Amino acid sequence: MSTKPMSANLMAADAPVARTAPAPRPGILDIAPYVPGTSVLPGAGPIVKLSSNETPLGPSPKAVEAYLDEAARLARYPDGSAWPLREALAVEHDLDPARIVCGAGSDELLNLVAVAYLGPGDEAIFTEHGFLVYKIAILARGATPIVAPETNRTADVDAILARVTARTRMVFLANPNNPTGTYLPAAEIERLHANLPGHVVLVLDGAYAEYVRRDDYEAGAALVAVNHNVVMTRTFSKIYGLASLRIGWAYCPDAIADTLNRIRGPFNVTGPSIAAGVAAIGDRAHMEAAVAHNERWLPEMVTHLAGIGLSATPSVANFLLVHFPDTPGKTAREADTYLHERRIILRRVEEYGFPNALRMTIGTEPENATVLDALTAFMGTA
Repeated sequence: MSTKPMSANLMAADAPVARTAPAPRPGILDIAPYVPGTSVLPGAGPIVKLSSNETPLGPSPKAVEAYLDEAARLARYPDGSAWPLREALAVEHDLDPARIVCGAGSDELLNLVAVAYLGPGDEAIFTEHGFLVYKIAILARGATPIVAPETNRTADVDAILARVTARTRMVFLANPNNPTGTYLPAAEIERLHANLPGHVVLVLDGAYAEYVRRDDYEAGAALVAVNHNVVMTRTFSKIYGLASLRIGWAYCPDAIADTLNRIRGPFNVTGPSIAAGVAAIGDRAHMEAAVAHNERWLPEMVTHLAGIGLSATPSVANFLLVHFPDTPGKTAREADTYLHERRIILRRVEEYGFPNALRMTIGTEPENATVLDALTAFMGTA
């Protein structure tokens, strides 16, 4: 029993404690924040913005109407499991709705998978020119990112497998990839999965899947259906034109879906977003119009760009990675400045390993013509 007077004990309890500033976990401040494409420019006047891979057709009018109809219910919480959206997705893609998890954009779901399955001492693999969010998600969990080189700006299955170790817990693969627009056929994805250890989660990011019109492509649902360690993520931000609403979804094995549902935020998809998503799925004609527009303009832009001395990586998505010469005065950085002066925004991609390229979204016909006219003048081929 203490022999100190009670007053002394109280004084000790009240003594000031040395305080320091809160500090994030080790490694957090080493993460480079994700920087989206430029969306504004100084000055006044319209902007041709082809920097974020948004659909030139905009959202379905039916989706806009459904969104506006939700205004009278803003005081009510949405369905906590986003059931109407999951049900619509299941019908559209012939999936089990119990294995669909919805989120605030596919970015949230990519991060949730990392939260659930990565930690200090683990490794996760992504490819050389892969989506920057993968590295951020890996580092945020204290895990180690491992980069697999690509071949001809395309993911290389053998290079990925060569980097699998006893500490590998996850492989992130965008298919098609951003910012290259290249893809791996289903047979290569199956070969990758067949050679991964069973405890490694293969995350297939199909953000641009709806644009792909190749007989040998499969977004990943078929692989998820018969395996316990594959997750497919998708988004409504691209072909559905609902980027501002932040709607994503994942198709998972039962156990992984259960895990993600335990850690996702409550009501993480808003009521207006759920309603707009359901309506967008139902408007197939609008989506097919977006596909047709892309199928027309993707090869046309490649041809026109080649005519002015610019090459583009073959793409199956809704954008092109445009490569510039090393000639002083004709580089990508100088082209970017030139285009900004004319109120045109493409995407700089140095952080993806392409210091002399710009990524261009396929825009409307007038937008595409404006960009081509400007690049023609820049290259001096007018």
